[in-house]
Amino acid sequence: MAKLRVAVAGASGYIGAELLRLLLRHPHVAITGVTSDRLDGQPLAAAYPHLRGVSDLRFHELDPEWLAGAADVVFLALPHLQSQEAVPVLRRHGRKVIDLSADYRLRDATDYITWYQAPHIDPVGLGEAVYGLPELHRKAIAAASLVASPGCYPAGAILATAPLVKGGLARTEGIVIDGKSGVTGAGAQGRKVDPMYLYTEANENVQAYGLASHRHTPEIEQELSALAGVPVRVSFTPHLVPLNRGLFTTASVPLATTVSTADLVALYRQFYADEPFVRVLGEGERPTTRAVVGSNYCDLTVVADTRTARAVCVSAIDNLGKGGAANGVHNLNVISGWDERTGLEAPPVYP
Repeated sequence: MAKLRVAVAGASGYIGAELLRLLLRHPHVAITGVTSDRLDGQPLAAAYPHLRGVSDLRFHELDPEWLAGAADVVFLALPHLQSQEAVPVLRRHGRKVIDLSADYRLRDATDYITWYQAPHIDPVGLGEAVYGLPELHRKAIAAASLVASPGCYPAGAILATAPLVKGGLARTEGIVIDGKSGVTGAGAQGRKVDPMYLYTEANENVQAYGLASHRHTPEIEQELSALAGVPVRVSFTPHLVPLNRGLFTTASVPLATTVSTADLVALYRQFYADEPFVRVLGEGERPTTRAVVGSNYCDLTVVADTRTARAVCVSAIDNLGKGGAANGVHNLNVISGWDERTGLEAPPVYP
């Protein structure tokens, strides 16, 4: 079987690096292009010494026409607004696109003005894009030409709460979500220089940011509202923690009825019974970021707090894995009709 030609635009960021690591060992693809305006003309090893001797690819400037000629499927790991400029060109040439930026995640174009302070310039693409969380949208992803992979915080939050919301056990007001991300996920995918990410600032420190204003909030609300069938509002607060990678979510969800922890765990196991990358832990077991690093897994559990009539939902993912590149490869497998585990079979890295 001829290998599928795949390109990665924005390959010099952390998400790009993880995409390359996964795609280079994927049995059905050949990486035929990588872009970085900053590293145009340089070999991959200039940015990634760990890829010395693995690939002879060189970075190319971001040119959608060049990408369309170089690949059949293009991953976009670009800053906000840049994907909107590239996608129309790629789709005009019949290329499939898996976008890992925020540019096509929100269904309502006015949300981009509210949360990103800029109008959306590709309304056709926005209307046809499919939200790329296979656990919720597998059938639509399989038929899509443009997939919008979730942000890392929404991936952890949505998977942690979806069974409650879909099952009608959650009240739709008063949901509180706390997310904690490693430094590679908290807005630093492009290796941007910001005092917040300096070693002396991030190490031995925990910081909240984007209070009551984080751009992933409407993404979480959009997906939970679709599950509930009515508008859902959440209070979401992200935190930067001194980890290289990993994302931990705790969601406190008011319950619409009295239910036990055992019943909630049973609900979650039924909801995710056929999902190869969601591991529902039993009573007394707790997710940890260390158990999922380097993988596409989401470990989660749920506990009933009968005293407050709430459920405590906890999930752990790798922000570069299920929250980024690995989920993108998962989407590639779905749209290509391959076994969803292909290229993602390796267990998490430990310790």
